[in-house]
Formats: sequence, C-alpha cells, structure tokens
Amino acid sequence: MLTELPFEASDRSARRMRPIRALQHFRALMRDAEDTAQVFHMADCLPNRSTRQIARRFCASAEGRARMAAEPALVDILDDHESLLRHGPGSVAHAYVSFMRSEGLSAAGLVEASRWPGQRVHADQLEWFNNRLRDTHDLAHVLTGYGRDPLGEQCVLGFTSGQYRDWTEIVIAWAGTAEFALRLRSDAPFVRAVAEARRHGRIAQAIFRQDVRALLAEPLAAARARMGIAAPKIYRQAHERLRAAGIDPYRIGGPARALTTTG
Repeated sequence: MLTELPFEASDRSARRMRPIRALQHFRALMRDAEDTAQVFHMADCLPNRSTRQIARRFCASAEGRARMAAEPALVDILDDHESLLRHGPGSVAHAYVSFMRSEGLSAAGLVEASRWPGQRVHADQLEWFNNRLRDTHDLAHVLTGYGRDPLGEQCVLGFTSGQYRDWTEIVIAWAGTAEFALRLRSDAPFVRAVAEARRHGRIAQAIFRQDVRALLAEPLAAARARMGIAAPKIYRQAHERLRAAGIDPYRIGGPARALTTTG
C-alpha cells in the first residue's frame, strides 16, 4: 500500500539544478510546442525544494494518506468517461469529459508523454504525488475556466505553480507570456492574465488536495465556489482584445501547449 511506502525510496538520488540543460530543453520546446517530453525533461533539471516540502507535508497528513488509500491512481478514474457521465450535465465530471473529448485528450496520453527511455520510476510517495500533479492538469483547465489555447495553457501553469511552486511551470508560464508580448501586435494583457492566474492559484484550495471522486460529482459552479476559484477576467479580456485585432487566440502558438496531449 502507498501509505506504507517511504516518502523517498532509498534508490532515489538527489537531483541537482541544471539550468543550462533546462534552457536547452526549453528552446527545443519553443521550436516544437507539441514536444511534450521537453516539459518533463525540464522538470528533471529544475528540482524545487519548496515543492518537495509541500509534497512531504501532504503525504504525511491524514488528508494525504486518505487520498493515497482511496485514489492510488487517478488515470483509471479520469479516463472512465462512461462512469463520469453518469453524474449528469452541470457536474465537474460532465464538463471534464466534454473538455477531454472535444480536445481529443486522455489522462493516459499525458502519462505516456511523461515517460522516456531510461527513466527511473520509484516506489515511493513522492512518485505518487508528482503523478497526481500531472494527472490533474486537465482537470485544472475545467475548474479554472482556462482553455487549451496557448494563453490558457500559460494561465493554467500560472495557477498551479501558485499552488505548489513548480519551477518548470513558472518558467514556461512567464517565458511563454513574454514571447506573446514581444511577438504579437496586440494590447492584450498577457502578463496581467498570468499574474491573475497565479494570484487565484495561491488563494484557492489546492486541486491536488481534493477528493477527486467527490469533486467530479459536484456541480461545477458549486465546486468553484467551495474551492475559492475566481473567474479568469483578465484572461477573457485578453481574448477579446486579440479577436478585436483580428487574431485567433487559439492560433498564436506557445510552449505551454505541449502540456496537454492527445491520447
């Protein structure tokens, strides 16, 4: 059982910061925004002590241990669309399935994209926590209201990095935002949209802490209210200004798009 595993396995070696290598992966991601593996390679190069401390506290808590016992793997829950649709229209589950089907996505697809040859998989609680962050990425889209457009991806990363301080997500969110601001002739508030997302993420209840089965059964509006997830007003303003300038928000490119993958 997960609750009986150590937080860190004895064969898990300490990672060191490799910013130059991370930059190389980021540049590769900039060249091909669909190259999802680069995101996970970046994460391997940018360990974050704060994120690990958050993980350790959560895994040691009664709340975290309850999640380990009831939800050891989220992929099977999230990809069982037929069961999720039984919750009916208006539920988080129904919105999630609609989002995943409309985008041609699956939770299993993101798992596959996160693996590479020679990667070590550790039998410990930290592995479970990291997987949980990965597997709730698309659920974060649904809860926050950020789309799968490039700015929406940047904002989701801003939101989630505000909850668990992941360096990779912070770098991609801000660097991608800077790219938009420099490349596009628009007064769209890219930077303010991501800043708003980070504020919202810090204030709201952490998505990784949620009882996912119970969350999926809730009405979407009620779940957002309970978790304190505010409406993405500046993101919507950015879309309005892009369209006013004749720019399709879904066709502006950007590195964060790699974080959702077909499956």
